[in-house]
Amino acid sequence: MIVAQTVTLAGAAIAPQVVLPPVWSGFQLIPGDSALTSPTGAANAVLLGALLLAVTTAINVIGVRLMSVINSVGVTCELVGVALFCVALFSRAERGPGVVLQTQGIEGHSYLWAFAVSGLMAAYVLVGFDSAGELSEETHNPHRTTPRTIRRAVLISGLGGALMLLATLMAAGSVTDGSLGAPALGLPGVLMSRLGDTLGRVFLVDVAIAVTVCTLAIQSAATRMVFSMARDRVLPFADGLAKGNPRTGTPVRASVVVAVVAAAVLLINIGNPALFTTVASVCIMLLYLAYLMVTLPLLVRRLRGELPAAPGHFGLGRWGVVVNVLAVVWGAAMAVNLGWPRAEVFDPEGGHPYLRWFAPLFLAGALLVGALVYAVQARRPALAPVLEGAA
Repeated sequence: MIVAQTVTLAGAAIAPQVVLPPVWSGFQLIPGDSALTSPTGAANAVLLGALLLAVTTAINVIGVRLMSVINSVGVTCELVGVALFCVALFSRAERGPGVVLQTQGIEGHSYLWAFAVSGLMAAYVLVGFDSAGELSEETHNPHRTTPRTIRRAVLISGLGGALMLLATLMAAGSVTDGSLGAPALGLPGVLMSRLGDTLGRVFLVDVAIAVTVCTLAIQSAATRMVFSMARDRVLPFADGLAKGNPRTGTPVRASVVVAVVAAAVLLINIGNPALFTTVASVCIMLLYLAYLMVTLPLLVRRLRGELPAAPGHFGLGRWGVVVNVLAVVWGAAMAVNLGWPRAEVFDPEGGHPYLRWFAPLFLAGALLVGALVYAVQARRPALAPVLEGAA
């Protein structure tokens, strides 16, 4: 989970390269092509991402109150922006909502495969709701607040994202010429062409705010997970990582470590943007595997009747087993869907065949490193008296 969140943080921090240069050319600090797939665009993305991580780290270090205020303002801007975005693009629609039923190249194939491909979009986007749980220690009445927050986040993200996709498809100049998937066009291209430069840039600024808030939330969640695991002494260098600021209580060292590792991951994008995309995809797969480590044991306990309802706590009631089964099935399906060694997903350009097998290899490596760390940590209590005697 820590590996996945840290790399996902890097993936969020690289997103300003997609929206900021179209707003103002001055954001392209390294002269040249701003596309993420170009050498200059990739290098500039790393620079902007590192600057964003520096800002979010400073916010995390200062304290929870500032982070809460910035998050509330940012989410408000995001919700208002999504609503206005949809209204603006729906008013300039070129085609009807039936565009989502156009197969465009899957004629003769089952809709199951189209659904599996489109499911990747939801798999990438509908993650991160666990952040509410990781920040629950800093929440009033978390037994009721955290589940409600997760439900609202998933509902609003799903509904808002679906409307944005529909509005973009209906308003795009073309859905068949490849421009929607072009690195330098996509959503920014639709906004600029359909709404004009001024209004388009206003919406892109709102997107940049959303990216900043998203990066802040991911870093906060990853930091709290590192801090809590270090506090339980199940991580290397636990003594240092488990220390918080005496005045604010924030885990400063954990925040800095997470930011530094994410910035290091960003550097991969300079030499090989395809590798960065692959690493980000694989880490989303790791998130789903981490979710399965919760939902699967939870289902076993439900079936054994070991989850009695606690007064005042959130509960699914009679729907618990059904929802839990769906969560396990969906999580397993998405983990397989994301990690399946397909060249079309992991090596679309065909220049790096090894990337096709990156997902299973990365997973094996993560499990091996985790097993080694666990073994070392498990031996520490037995070694402590020996080490003390030697000292």
